[in-house]
Amino acid sequence: MIRALFTSTTGMNAQELQLNVISNNLANVNTGGFKKSQTQFEDLFYTSLRAVGAETVGGNQVPTGVQVGMGVRSTAVYKIFTQGDYSQTGNELDWAIEGRGFFQIVRDGIEYYTRAGAFKLDKDGYIVTSNGDRLQPEFAVPPETVAIQIDSSGMLSALDGAQQTIATAQVTLHDFINPAGLKAVGSNLFLPTDASGDPREENPGLNGMGTIAQSMLETSNVNVTEEMVNLIITQRAFESNSKGVTTADQLLEISNNLVR
Repeated sequence: MIRALFTSTTGMNAQELQLNVISNNLANVNTGGFKKSQTQFEDLFYTSLRAVGAETVGGNQVPTGVQVGMGVRSTAVYKIFTQGDYSQTGNELDWAIEGRGFFQIVRDGIEYYTRAGAFKLDKDGYIVTSNGDRLQPEFAVPPETVAIQIDSSGMLSALDGAQQTIATAQVTLHDFINPAGLKAVGSNLFLPTDASGDPREENPGLNGMGTIAQSMLETSNVNVTEEMVNLIITQRAFESNSKGVTTADQLLEISNNLVR
């Protein structure tokens, strides 16, 4: 019964973590470029009351044995980089990545990667994020520019009032062999890790890299219906584990009352 108390406690802790992950997914359902997270669990070690295949007194072999598990623990909370839906904005600096890849930006000298393509122009004409981080490679739009165009292959063009091209630049994308290994740091930004591998830079549309759609934004890939179902499952699982704690406590109370 003491074991049941601790086993049920591990289940309640696991469901609490699951609840936190689901809540964060739902909170970011309208965050552009957001990628939902998923929790992975594994069972803990087992106490063997009878070994599998043990020999009985009569010389026979036990076919199954008796093993009692000690609960559950979380092993991973990882991002799922499935494609989100697209919304058309009409803004020429809103870019969506169709397929694999990340934009590279620089903040305080550190290279970050993002799927959020809602860019702006700063006072010097550089293309930046809403936090002022410059898109890489850097490109300063000439002051006489009246329109900005970017095609699916990432070729960026600045046009003047006569619709003549006055400056061009190639926007590149970056990809990782294991995007789930990226470290999320907030602000829709990711940092590479040893698990993600080094970034691979390519022009959009080449060697499996995604393409760029102008005047579009990628929305969150969170499925509200799916998350609500997971929320109900998590709630019921937490209740079931708490019931295990209550039942074990009641049995202990009965055992204590036997001496009276």
